[in-house]
Amino acid sequence: MRSSTRLGIVLAAAAAIATYARFVRPWQLQWGATSEEVARSLPGDHLVPKPTFNATRAITVAAPPEQIWPWLVQAGLTRAGWYSYDLLDNLGRPSARRIIPELQDLAVGDIVPMSPDGKHGMRVHAMDAPKSMIWGTPGDTTWTWQLDPGPDGSTRLISRVRSLYRWLSPSIAFSVLLEFGDFWMMRKMLLTLRERAESVH
Repeated sequence: MRSSTRLGIVLAAAAAIATYARFVRPWQLQWGATSEEVARSLPGDHLVPKPTFNATRAITVAAPPEQIWPWLVQAGLTRAGWYSYDLLDNLGRPSARRIIPELQDLAVGDIVPMSPDGKHGMRVHAMDAPKSMIWGTPGDTTWTWQLDPGPDGSTRLISRVRSLYRWLSPSIAFSVLLEFGDFWMMRKMLLTLRERAESVH
């Protein structure tokens, strides 16, 4: 009986993994993005040339890039927050609902904080305001923001995260979190960024 139970558990786990790999993972890695946006190259792609995790998500915002850019610049724990589920990623504090002038001086080399002390996070690798911004560590993980203006005054806000999993490193714990938790936080962040940017008149 025990052997058949173990076999059943193994088969169920294998089926769940196969379902995730075949249906769920491709959907969450491309949420909101067109096939052209997924296939195109973005600034920073070369920094992680062969990623294990390669997610391109996008949303249309009824505002020009100049109106969205300040919200991205001030993002980060101990700064304006992440515009996602604040209980999980901003120590329970509400993310900013306004542009904060004193947080608009982000520059290449600065840290976009992800720790409570504000000292650890993703380093700003490049900025081309208000078109694109790259955070992260070359060869490891990068997070690119691309803002493409539309002819009607709207913007396609594209987020791309590329990460190389190191299976035998302690950092694999972060990779597991990225694999299964990133989508939900990113989707919420994009939706909130749209709401914030469109609320500015």
